[in-house]
This record gives sequence, C-alpha cells and structure tokens, in this order.
Amino acid sequence: MKKNIVLIVLTTLLLALASAPVWAQATLAKVEGKITDNGKPVPDASVTFSSISTGKVFKMKTDKHGDYYGIGLPVDDYKVEVNSPSGENLFTINRNHVSIEGGAASLLNIDITKDRKGGTGQPTYTKEQIEAIKAQNAKATSLNALIGQAQNAMNSRNWQDAIAPLQQMIEMDPKRWEFYQALGNSQINLSHYQDAVDAYEKGMSTAKDTLAAADPKTDAAKVKTGMGQMLSAEGNAYVKMGKNDLAIEAFSKAAEMDPNPGTAYFNLCATQYNLGQMKAAEVACTKAIAADPNKADAYFIKGSAMMGDAKLDANNKLILPPGTAEVLNKYLELAPDGAHANDVKAMLQAADAKIETSFGNRKKKK
Repeated sequence: MKKNIVLIVLTTLLLALASAPVWAQATLAKVEGKITDNGKPVPDASVTFSSISTGKVFKMKTDKHGDYYGIGLPVDDYKVEVNSPSGENLFTINRNHVSIEGGAASLLNIDITKDRKGGTGQPTYTKEQIEAIKAQNAKATSLNALIGQAQNAMNSRNWQDAIAPLQQMIEMDPKRWEFYQALGNSQINLSHYQDAVDAYEKGMSTAKDTLAAADPKTDAAKVKTGMGQMLSAEGNAYVKMGKNDLAIEAFSKAAEMDPNPGTAYFNLCATQYNLGQMKAAEVACTKAIAADPNKADAYFIKGSAMMGDAKLDANNKLILPPGTAEVLNKYLELAPDGAHANDVKAMLQAADAKIETSFGNRKKKK
C-alpha cells in the first residue's frame, strides 16, 4: 500500500540539546595502592582515609593481593589507618594528601614493616613532592573556575560563551571525556555540526580509554551511558548534515552501548522511517518500545510502518496487518491529545478499525 510518509522528528537528547550536563567540580579523586608486610600482601585489611578538614571517613578493604581502591574522595589531606581484620592497628599516616591529576588515582603503597617510622608511619615529603602537590592544587582550582564558567554559560543557553572555557578545560585535562561531550553539545546547538562530530569522536576515544581502566561495579555504567549519549548526538548531527547512512550507523552503535537504549532505538527507527525503510523502522521501534514502553511516538512510527503492508480485499476494504490496530491504539492510550492523534484516528478509520475513544478520558502520560 502506498501512502504519504509523515516526517518524524528525532527525540531531542536531554544532555545533547537541551540542558547542560552537571559535573562534580574537579575535586573528587580516586585512591589506590597495595598493603604489604616485608613485601608480602596483607589481605582483608581495612584501609581508612579520614579527612583532616571535614572528618569524613572513607573505608576500603584489601583483596587477596593486598590491593585496595576507593573513589569519590575530595582533594584534601587525610589521616590514613591500616587495621587488621580483627581491628588491630597496623600502620598510621597522620597526614597524606589526596589529589587529582589527569583523572589518575592517587597512589599510596604501604609496607607495614619497612615504612614504619617511630610507630607513626609519617612519610617525609621531598621538596619536589611538595611543589608537585602545590601545582596539582593550583591546577584543580583553575579547572574548577573554568567548569563553573562553562556550566553557567550552558545553563543560560549561551552556547558560544561556553566554547572557550570548554576548550581550555580540554587543554588542561584532555583525559576527561565529559569535556568533549559538553563541547560537542554546545557546538551542535550552534549548528556547527561537523565540529560537534569531531568533538564527540575525540570524546569517544577518550571514553574508551577510561572504560578500559574503569571499575566495572562503579564507573563502567556511567562511561557507557556517556558513550551512548555522544553516539546518539553524533547521529543527530549527521541527520542535520543529510548523512543518513552515518546517522543510522551512529544510532545503532549507541543502542548497543547505552545501558538505557530507548532514545537511540527511537532515533534509529525515526531515521529509517523517514528514509522509507519500513521493515527496519518497525524492528527498531519494537526495540525502542521494549526499552521504554511509554514512548508514544514509537508506537505511532511502528504502526505507520506496519500500514505499509496493508492490502485491499475484493471489496476494496483496507486490511491491516495483524497487530497494527493495537499498536496505533496504544499511541492514543499514551497520547490521546498528541501531535499524531488525528493521523492515527484517520488511519484506523480508513481501515474501519475500532478506535478506543475511552483513552481520551484518561490523563495524558508524560
């Protein structure tokens, strides 16, 4: 059955086009290290970092290799205590600085016997180490100021004003994939589509490196979500440039990467529908619905794509493919006053299919 194709507008990504991402200031650090005793690993030991300025406590435990790992520590000076599984204090450092440098973890290895000095474990910093700590603190302060400037500009939708601080942030810390994402988001809002694609590609490369070193229990999901968002935004940029094959490729990759692939699948099905690829659009819409059952427009596109296989019987009556009426009525259930409600009703009336008018009495789902 031939019909006019209604142009579908792709979903606007929350982080890509609308609001600015919110980062933590560049003061959250990671710590890691190994606890040994005369070179032998100390397993199941507790390692406690207590902030000297705030008193906040961060606790970690060593694995069978004596390794420990912690995230989310503010840049600060900490008292570090190592205790045995039974609670006996094995080692104490009265003051240890935790910093952030290029996203790398602050490393603190302790050998209980070899490093013990007067029972306190207090390390002696060299002049070079002290100067390095000062430089790291100065860099974090400057980076925080740029982050605040960029966020204020993006929150006010002053996209052009966000470009310069974002570029400076990338220059200062090129390993933060979030900075490339924000730069691409600002550029796409300025209709600088190729520049946005370039920024997202660099962000993807950086994110892959981050993912390889990420803690699978804490960081991996966040990185994968960011990669999915960048790929979806890149797909939107390709659509704007008329490069639909590249858009479909980007949306497909986004759907595979993002732990929440609903938006990517919807953008994929909308693009394929607009290109007349009805079977592919139907498949992608089905996946979008599975990921987000309340996405009304996904039902509209799927039903519209299914209408392409409608046939006329001997009496010139329109026969819909099985399930089409149910899909279209689901759109009306979710969005009785939606932008495509009249289109859906017209399609159902053309086939003399039942329209569930009771949907109009229900509250519209957001």
